[in-house]
Amino acid sequence: MIPASSLSGKKVALFGLGGSGRATAHALIEGGADLVVWDDSPNAVASAAAEGMRTSDLKTFDWTGVSALVLSPGVPLTHPRPHWAVDMARAAGAEVIGDIELFARERRSLAPRAPFVAITGTNGKSTTTALIAHCLKANGRDTQLGGNIGVAVLTLDPPAPNRFYVVECSSYQIDLGPSLKPTVGILLNVTPDHLDRHGTIENYAAIKARLVKGAETAVVGVDDGFCRAIAGEIESAGGRVVRISKEKVLEDGVFFDGKSVVRRRPGVGDITFSLEGIGSLRGRHNGQNAAAAVAALEALDLTNEEIAAGLRSFPGLAHRMEEVGRVGPVLFVNDSKATNADAAAPALATFPKIHWIAGGLPKAGGITSLGEFFPRIAKAYLIGEAAPAFAATLGERIPYEISHTLDVAVEHAAQDAARTGEEEVVLLSPACASFDQFRNFEVRGAAFREAVGRLKGVEIFQKG
Repeated sequence: MIPASSLSGKKVALFGLGGSGRATAHALIEGGADLVVWDDSPNAVASAAAEGMRTSDLKTFDWTGVSALVLSPGVPLTHPRPHWAVDMARAAGAEVIGDIELFARERRSLAPRAPFVAITGTNGKSTTTALIAHCLKANGRDTQLGGNIGVAVLTLDPPAPNRFYVVECSSYQIDLGPSLKPTVGILLNVTPDHLDRHGTIENYAAIKARLVKGAETAVVGVDDGFCRAIAGEIESAGGRVVRISKEKVLEDGVFFDGKSVVRRRPGVGDITFSLEGIGSLRGRHNGQNAAAAVAALEALDLTNEEIAAGLRSFPGLAHRMEEVGRVGPVLFVNDSKATNADAAAPALATFPKIHWIAGGLPKAGGITSLGEFFPRIAKAYLIGEAAPAFAATLGERIPYEISHTLDVAVEHAAQDAARTGEEEVVLLSPACASFDQFRNFEVRGAAFREAVGRLKGVEIFQKG
């Protein structure tokens, strides 16, 4: 745990008692804050009280002298309107911050030169975060991995001079972190997302930009207009920028050429990192993730040999194009994290012949945007509530069946893929939420792995 001592002796309110909220509360108490906590959920409040926290309804609480409201990132800060606790904090003159901000303050206090890599972007940030942390750890660095990737940042070990922090940051966390100044800040991309919480894409992009504008080295993807503009702004202000791309050759930067990540500098020879044969880094989208990792690791003074070894040994993330097993030449891939069409597109773009398991609780737009990938699909196996609508979209363009359930889809897809004796892929990339049949996408992915494990003659790959 990292005790949040920057608020020691100060009156602090905390709202939001999910996993990260409770972890933050414990860190504030350990750091000596005079803390009171609350949540809109009575069960969450009762659980906090049972853990020894002081609880009080912040609607009737005396805000006099409160220094800070520590807000969980899932609670609205600005849109569609500020949460009532935010309004009360602002009326009392209290700052509104989050756990990543508390981490940044502790780092500045305890070990300001502790290497700190912060990663954001609409897509790819979890894989990039995990990849950078893996490369550091595999090469003997004391590495702490946390943030939006699922490990509350204040549960990590306290900052120390040679301790590396790799932290995934959502737009919500950046909005609550006014003084983030990472050693390396990474902005992968900006596409429309979370606009219900940020109002406009321009505001969303501006929030993402804060992370890299405060960094010693800014690594910025330049395949979209927002990020290109952000890179230019940082450079114009005298900041250090490393541009990355998965789409184009850069004369100065790091790019993916379809097979390798290339680091190019004017007047200096190229440095090439091959991604061929690395199953966990298949696809052009992972080319961008690897390019970001190469740029960051270079800024952290890893050698080319260390970077190459880290890339080769990366096991990948569960539920994100995770290779789970094989029956003869048929590969089974778990991309359960693809909960909408845009998220499914990278996997569909990666494999040439796919037996596609899709469906679940449908999102707006369905799968109409994926039409360019339909020629890659040998057959679709449709499950859940979305099955009839997806069938209507597919029409007569590609073969499909309505399998209804995931286990039936896996069984039938395996049988069909095995008939040719060729290299084919059974891909779970649902383009839907899971909530009609599963508690979350992780449970759905685990069910896919279990169904594959029941197939005759299967070789299940061990998780990294």
